[in-house]
Amino acid sequence: MRAERRALIGLCATQVTSWGVLYYAFPVALAAITADTGWSATAATAAFSAGLVVSALAGIPVGRWLDTHGPRRVMTAGSLLAVPATVAIGLAPTYPLFLAAWLVAGAAMAAVFYQAAFAALTRWYGEGRVRALTTLTLVAGLASTLFAPLTDALVAALGWRDTYLVLAVVLAVVTVPVHALALTAPWVPAGHRGPPATRRPRRVPTEVRSREFLALSGALTLTALGLYAASLTVIPLLTGRGFSASLAATTLGLLGAGQVLGRLLYAPLVARTTPTGRTVALIAAAALSIGLLGALPGPPVALVAAAVAVGAVRGACTLLQATAVADRWGTAHYGTLSGFFAAPVTAATALAPWVGTALAEAIGSYATAFWVLAGVVVTAVVLAWRAGAPHATASRPPALRRP
Repeated sequence: MRAERRALIGLCATQVTSWGVLYYAFPVALAAITADTGWSATAATAAFSAGLVVSALAGIPVGRWLDTHGPRRVMTAGSLLAVPATVAIGLAPTYPLFLAAWLVAGAAMAAVFYQAAFAALTRWYGEGRVRALTTLTLVAGLASTLFAPLTDALVAALGWRDTYLVLAVVLAVVTVPVHALALTAPWVPAGHRGPPATRRPRRVPTEVRSREFLALSGALTLTALGLYAASLTVIPLLTGRGFSASLAATTLGLLGAGQVLGRLLYAPLVARTTPTGRTVALIAAAALSIGLLGALPGPPVALVAAAVAVGAVRGACTLLQATAVADRWGTAHYGTLSGFFAAPVTAATALAPWVGTALAEAIGSYATAFWVLAGVVVTAVVLAWRAGAPHATASRPPALRRP
């Protein structure tokens, strides 16, 4: 078996486990956490969101380390950090320690979540990266399917604290050895381009300071904010339209299933469009689907279809974010550039649940809030168009050698 294929299989396993333990377990355990500790749901969720914001900020140095040291060292180190952070979450006796544990977990997320895996597969698979990234995201989409019921069963049987201890063991058993033993494909450290006189600005690469980079990152940041805020507030929108709580929850599940459809359709879209064309098209589709959810009074089947459309666009945008940098600036320094590129997107994703709820409460209407979110994403369409065509095509990595 080729080393790259073994790495892909390993990353599929570790992404499911890392997302399941560090991300999807929390909303399932939230009610038990608040009931046991007396902390408000808002305070507990704020600690979780703070960890995600740390993940966004830590992604910048992590991206540089990925280019220099390769994913094996970085992702193994991230797993080794994630395990005690998960233990600390479960054992935290006070809220400040609970918050601190999530901040450490956020640093680990930057090294074990999608950004690191995307960097590895983009370099290893070169021009075949879309297929590898699609496979990874399709399998990783099972994280909530597997870990939500597992977490629920563990909380019911053991309580939330022991549940996090068990999940820490799962994280240690799966992710640490797989990252250490499966990510052995050749890796050439990315060098610093340009003569010595030009090396000082490398901490913020020239590409990052370009109009195209800033516009494109801004466009996907606004799109992520709109899509995730809409996705995570769709239940109160639908119950306000007469849906039962169970039907609204089912619709949210179908929105998640829509992501699979979007990821499956992304490769054919790549084959038929330019990078700018598909970016503009997907962001416009995001604005349209969010707007439809806000505008449609019914019937229920139409609202469910609009929710599935939001999920499909969200799924495709995950791959759009993963490929945008390589499509335009090549693969050699993907880790460094994607660290800067993904940081505001990840931060927007972390803040989206609060933004959606706060916006609806301020306006007094979830439907109107969805229209505002659609307008925000329309602004992203303009930014994506202004980003223009790529100035460099994706390149194969240089000749590889064994670490």
